[in-house]
Parts: sequence; structure tokens; C-alpha cells
Amino acid sequence: MENPNSLVIWEAQFGDFANGAQVIFDQFLSSGESKWLRQTGLVVLLPHGYDGQGPEHSSARLERFLQMSDDNPYVIPEMDPTLRTQIQECNWQVVNVTTPANYFHVLRRQIHREFRKPLIVMAPKNLLRHKDCKSNLSEFDDVQGHPGFDKQGTRFKRLIKDQNGHSNLEEGIRRLVLCSGKVYYELDEERKKVDAKDVAICRVEQLCPFPYDLIQRELKRYPNAEIVWCQEEPMNMGAYSYIAPRLCTAMKVLGRGTFDDIKYVGRAPSAASATGFYTVHVKEQTELVQKAVQREPINYPF
Repeated sequence: MENPNSLVIWEAQFGDFANGAQVIFDQFLSSGESKWLRQTGLVVLLPHGYDGQGPEHSSARLERFLQMSDDNPYVIPEMDPTLRTQIQECNWQVVNVTTPANYFHVLRRQIHREFRKPLIVMAPKNLLRHKDCKSNLSEFDDVQGHPGFDKQGTRFKRLIKDQNGHSNLEEGIRRLVLCSGKVYYELDEERKKVDAKDVAICRVEQLCPFPYDLIQRELKRYPNAEIVWCQEEPMNMGAYSYIAPRLCTAMKVLGRGTFDDIKYVGRAPSAASATGFYTVHVKEQTELVQKAVQREPINYPF
């Protein structure tokens, strides 16, 4: 707030440690602009991801930040990206980025645009070393005509479509799996392992404000697909409670069904954010990844 032209970043060693700053999130970040008409571009980096390190080193409590978001889940706002109406009317942004280029672009976006919004970044630590978590240098470029500009795009991607090069209409895809964060790489690995070429996996990189336009683009691309939300977190945590009503709103507009047509794949509701036993973690993680790409239809909700 002192200098809107500075990129100010606060990082927690683990996202779980942000609970000590909850008063600041409540009093200043989530509601400061609404109460005092003061904008801030503070970036909060919260390592978040299930690696079997226990309940104190797994969850940045993504659900709390999404619960404090003030967008209406039952109304699709003006989605013209040139107007930026949706983001200006929202109290903050919550993202879970999965590529180096997207990480770079979301930070650059904070300073590049002419207004300021707080940015909450969920960033899994294990992607720092993941062999598939990489971007070409051209994806950081912003010169029109360069390979990265035309092929990959050199702006922040709110949603990353399936990487199998699908056309604009894929009637043979039987399941569309929407996810966010590092679980994508585990889903993609399992899909390759079982050769599930009729499963599409899309990453929702920006959770709030919700990318209705891009979600609807993917729903149109896969008109016959079973729609699944997959997450690592327990059902009462993570993005599920936030995503479900907004995804339902996007589906209703296209005539793709109701809330019951959104299949959930993830951990069962839990008091603790994660198990303290590594063997249990591996079992849970394996089961949810396998279920997301299984041949049989997914029963709702488990």
C-alpha cells in the first residue's frame, strides 16, 4: 500500500503457517478496498500440495481464501478480457499455477496493469524439481511473431487446456477432468500409464475470479464428456466447495446438466487437512488418481 509500483511478496515457509496471519487476511487484504477504497498489490506465496509430509506441511487452507472471495457463484459477469470488469469487481485473486511461465506472467501482471489487487498464490514445492514442470524460453517472450507468442501465448493463462492437441470439437472424449495444482502431473502420468486417450485433463490455474468463459469453451469442446472435479484435498477443503456452484452455473447456461452431473474425485471429508502417515498418504493419492481416469463411470459423490 505504501508504493503501488513495487512488487511486494510475502512468502510462508509452508502454506500452513499462514494461519498466524489470518487477522491480516481478514482485516486488510480481503476487505481493505471495500472498507477504505485502498488498493494493494501484495502477493502472498503459500506452498500448498500433498506430498505426505503431514497435516502441518500440506495445506495452505485454500478453501478459506476462496470462501472470502466476493464473486457471485450464480451470476456470470462480463467476461470480455479487454475490459477486465470481472477482476476489478472481485476483492482479490487466488491462483494455483503449474508452469514456470505462468508463474512469471501472473507476477508480471500484478505490476503491468493499471490497478492493484491482492494475489494469493498456491505453489507446490515439489514442482520445483518435477521433470515435466518446465516452460520454453519462448513462453516468457512477449514479442508478437515469435514462436512462443503464437503457439503458447505469452500472457497468464487462467486455464490450461488438455495438452494432447485436441480440436475444437472432440465428441469421442468420454471424460473431462478439471483440476488445479500439482495433481495434474500425477493425473497425466496415470493417464499415459493406462493409455486413457479418451480422457481430457484441464488445469484451472486461476480459481478466483472463476474463468467462466474458458470453462465453457472446454465444455463445448467435449460435448459428450462426463464432467469431473479432481483434487488432492478432502471434500470439505480445497477448491471443491467454491468450484462446484460456479461450474454448475457455467454448465446450466450450455444445457450440460445440474450440480449432480459434477462428479467429485478426491479425499473424503476430514477434520485434519492431511494424514500423518506416509503409507496412508500414498494409498489415498494412488486411489484418487486411478479413480479419475478409470474406465467405469464415476459414482457421485464417492
